[in-house]
Order: sequence, then C-alpha cells, then structure tokens
Amino acid sequence: MAVSPAARSLIRPALVLTQALPVFALAPILTLWLGYGLWSKVLMAVLIIYFPVASAFFDGLMRTPAGWLDLARVMGAPKARVLWHMRVPAAIPSLASGLRLAAVYAPIGAIIGEWVGASQGLGYLMLLANGRAKIDLMFAALIVLAAMTLILHRAVGWACDRAVARMG
Repeated sequence: MAVSPAARSLIRPALVLTQALPVFALAPILTLWLGYGLWSKVLMAVLIIYFPVASAFFDGLMRTPAGWLDLARVMGAPKARVLWHMRVPAAIPSLASGLRLAAVYAPIGAIIGEWVGASQGLGYLMLLANGRAKIDLMFAALIVLAAMTLILHRAVGWACDRAVARMG
C-alpha cells in the first residue's frame, strides 16, 4: 500500500470494513468453518490484532523522511529497493508500537474465540463461572487474563525495544 496508490485505494477500505464487523458476530462463523480447535481461536486473535499492526506499520512506511526518498529518487533507486532499504527500516518503530498494542488485544481475541466454542481454556472458564454465578472464579480468571496480558505486553515490548535498538 505504501508503494502503490492503486493498492492503497483497494486494500485500505477492505481493512477498515473488516474492523466495522463485530468480532462477536464473526466468531460463530469461524467456528463453523474451522471447527472448535485452536485455529478458530488463532484466527479470531489475528482478526483483532492485524488492523492496529497494519495501520501503525503503514503510517510508519508513509512517514519515511522526505530527504531519504528524494535521495533515492535522484539516485534512480527502484521502488522495491526503496521500500526494503529505506521505508521498512524507517517504519520499524511504528511497527513496534502496533505490536505492543497487539500484545494487549490478542488475549481478548482468544477469549472471544473460546466463548463461542471451547471445552477448555480461560474463556470457557469465564463462561462456566458466569453461568454458575461463581464470582470468585470469574475474578480469578480475570486476574489470570490480566497477568498473562501484562507478561505478553512486557515480552513483546522487550523484543520490540531490541529490534528498534538494532535498527538505530
């Protein structure tokens, strides 16, 4: 999308449209298509996280310093080379921001996937606790979810910080 205005005009509305659809409505469809196994939960998490990651990365690609792009144009660099050697390295901090957001949203996607069709997992435990009015079990599940999300966020943040430091 960063290189081709035509691709941008086709793909960007599709990305926005996918975010306009409620994931709760998509979860049963994914379960029907992919079954009750792991893949429906993974795809649910991906549907939730790819937009913030793609959007942040796209913004980073489009914010490549104008001087770099002018230099590449003057030197006759092909678009693919400009993309891989200038735009992508310049966009790594933005990609890292998107990945940090994804680390927070991914567990929510997995939980939603488990609410629709699972016989185990944290989402299943939450539904079970809710159906039996077990407030203590619900709070325990929420605390575990929060702890797992914090750990995932910290791990992704650490990896992103290392990647950004290597680029700089």
